[in-house]
Amino acid sequence: MSTKPRYGLLSLVMTACILTGVAVLGADDAKPSTVAVAQDGTVHVPAFDLPLSVYMSPEAKKSLLEQLLKSSSPAPATDFKKDFAQIREGVKLSMEPMRKRILERYPVDSREEVFSGVHTVVVTPKSGIVSVNRHRVLINLHGGGFAVGDASSIGLIESAPLAAMAKIEVVSIDYRQGPEFQFPAASEDVAGVYQALLKRYKPQDIGIYGCSAGGLLTAEAVAWFQKERLPAPGAIGIFCASADATWGGDAYFTVPPINGQPPLSPNTPPDYGEKYYYGDHDLKDPLMSPVVSPEMLAKFPPTLLITGTRAGELSAAVNTHAKLVKVGIEADLHVWDGMWHAFYFDADLPESRDAYEVMVKFFAKHLGRR
Repeated sequence: MSTKPRYGLLSLVMTACILTGVAVLGADDAKPSTVAVAQDGTVHVPAFDLPLSVYMSPEAKKSLLEQLLKSSSPAPATDFKKDFAQIREGVKLSMEPMRKRILERYPVDSREEVFSGVHTVVVTPKSGIVSVNRHRVLINLHGGGFAVGDASSIGLIESAPLAAMAKIEVVSIDYRQGPEFQFPAASEDVAGVYQALLKRYKPQDIGIYGCSAGGLLTAEAVAWFQKERLPAPGAIGIFCASADATWGGDAYFTVPPINGQPPLSPNTPPDYGEKYYYGDHDLKDPLMSPVVSPEMLAKFPPTLLITGTRAGELSAAVNTHAKLVKVGIEADLHVWDGMWHAFYFDADLPESRDAYEVMVKFFAKHLGRR
């Protein structure tokens, strides 16, 4: 007879006991629970130890440990609006080692090009574009909180792996950001570049993707295309993000403490880093949060979502995937256990390389299908 624990049966027994109010105690469980549940369903969780996931690669564990140790040190006080130029330069400098490693592993050429008055960085593989992709193109929308990103830094980190692996051209857009510009400036810029590329490519041969703010902007851009009566692209990738500008759900509360940051109270209003771009705009506007509109989502192209269990967007990404599937859209959701927001920026991680493979295969499958 097998001596392996029967987790499926144990889970059923535990569930039955919870539903019927029957206590289940082991030899070491004779202490009263310190977990309290409020009448509104809020659970007051006591302190507990959370180890690194057993499913993480050694490289990922090392990287996350370094991040956690850094996050335990208090950050210097910063006046974001006053020190904006300094912060942008600091972000660019901090991303430079990552950008260099990406370019060493994924050799590409890059050039600047302007489409419809919008500056872009066009990225092509040094090995050349494969024949099947000569009539296809990807558009990258870089991350950076709608404030501190740019196509030559974060954009290259996001573009080089796909350009090199898929052997395809990638156009990374330097869209307008806050605090100088507010919504819908970025959506307008993406639409301008998209319209220019439509003169060279069929819509079904164009893919759009981005991470973090760029992931949300990808969803917002598709919504904006609908408003402007532009055809939908062939496929999109919403990475490290969702189609919801509010970033709600369980992960909003659970992720900060497990990443070494102070926990948030349920009564704490969200403090969006993107607020300098959002301004006073209603975050429930479907053009900003397409997830609130089933009619809008029903016109989305095939969509790939990528996140991690230690990423603040996890719940919002899961909800976006569910909403897309509900209205009949072909949508894939990939979640890496133990991984954090924008984890695949680190090219040294096996998980990052796995994520790149998923992206490449997704666009190869869906571009040119219509």
